[in-house]
Amino acid sequence: MSPEEWTYLVVLLISIPIGFLFKKAGPGLKRWGAAAVGLGLTLFTCGPHTLQGGGGGGGAWALIQAQPCSCHALALGGGGGGGGFFRALSLLGLPTPGGGGGGGELLLTLKVRLPSSPPFVPPELPILTSSSLQDLHLAQRKEGGGGGGGGPSLGLLPDVPSLGGGGGGGGCYVGIMTGPFFRYRTYLDWLEQPFPGAVPSLRPLLRRAWPAPLFGLLFLLSSHLFPLEAVREDAFYARPLPARLFYMVPVFFAFRMRFYVAWIAAECGCIAAGFGAYPVAAKARAGGGPTLQCPPPSSPEKAASLEYDYETIRNIDCYGTDFCVRVRDGMRYWNMTVQWWLAQYIYKSAPTRSYVFRSAWTMLLSAYWHGLHPGYYLSFLTIPLCLAAEGRLESALRGQLSPGAQKAWDWVHWFLKMRAYDYMCMGFVLLSLGDTLRYWASIYFCIHILAMAALGLGLVLGGGSPSRRKTAPQATSLAPEKLREE
Repeated sequence: MSPEEWTYLVVLLISIPIGFLFKKAGPGLKRWGAAAVGLGLTLFTCGPHTLQGGGGGGGAWALIQAQPCSCHALALGGGGGGGGFFRALSLLGLPTPGGGGGGGELLLTLKVRLPSSPPFVPPELPILTSSSLQDLHLAQRKEGGGGGGGGPSLGLLPDVPSLGGGGGGGGCYVGIMTGPFFRYRTYLDWLEQPFPGAVPSLRPLLRRAWPAPLFGLLFLLSSHLFPLEAVREDAFYARPLPARLFYMVPVFFAFRMRFYVAWIAAECGCIAAGFGAYPVAAKARAGGGPTLQCPPPSSPEKAASLEYDYETIRNIDCYGTDFCVRVRDGMRYWNMTVQWWLAQYIYKSAPTRSYVFRSAWTMLLSAYWHGLHPGYYLSFLTIPLCLAAEGRLESALRGQLSPGAQKAWDWVHWFLKMRAYDYMCMGFVLLSLGDTLRYWASIYFCIHILAMAALGLGLVLGGGSPSRRKTAPQATSLAPEKLREE
């Protein structure tokens, strides 16, 4: 592991006992204490470059106040423009904040930092609050125009937070290094938990944390046996084709194990503090929070009698990622809170209604926010091709098969899905145009060719548009639901 990875791991582990200290604290101590810890951790990892986030946040907050109904686009554009500027400096060989800020700019801006990327302080406050503020202002305008009354809608802020109050949310230590992304409403619900002592933490934390040590050992073993740097050496390309093909499998395996550990540890930090806990009856979803109104308990006894979950801050479904059948489903199980944000605010606002082109738009912006390295774009923009291919072919063929043949189809589909992610991961980790294309060329661009062949076959056989097709019910996992984690 690199020194940066050790630093991130230490910060994540420190956040867990800190969470137990804040769990039963009052709203004031939670707000300012959590912000102070977040500031301390940011200074520890980023040093004086922490000022960049504060300055950018103040400037973007002024834009939010000036244009509340379009503040999310302004905050997103401001954060994206600033991130692009600093990344461009690194490409020119000039000094950059926190060592370059590469890798995961979208995640960084949404309070998520990848353990493989150098520290970088974005204007977190406006991005964290802007989508919630925009939703609030639009709802107020609708209500003022006779669009309905009653109490506040589910998930909306009760009022526009002050700069100091919003700053407390933006600087909260929870998820400050690796996520998960959370809405400002989730942060407020944490501050205002009526009986936090009744919310379970230790048992859910242990249930969530138990696989992390195993994943960590698997990461260390696989990265030692199959180092990424070998792919950049000339001797690698003298190996037989099967060896070159196989190598992307353990590289992606190590990649997954590293992120599983980081995101599980980050979730445990939230669980220790009771952050993101909602009654099961609220049917919370990752990133978005509750989907059903659930009145707060009126007494400690009633609070203790409720069953809670932490789905709001659930960032990774390890089993679902590895064993779901389709490329499309794999995206949903990976970085789940940010996937919710991308679907809600990028995918839905795409300038076209086509599913494939909306996906391409979302992947293009996601690649940009990850960085300017060509490998990101080559990898992310391969996803829409895979989505189109599997959608067309599935629509054309799968529904016509017998149940047994459909099961065999799913196994083959799963195998090819994993190989597609192996293939795309190589661009994500090699980063440069030359290294990525050199590796892909050495295995004859097999996934691109296979996806184009599948897409062509699906078109010939008359598969409907992936965005509008109606397919037969399909299992998203290759094993019964009860075998999945937790």
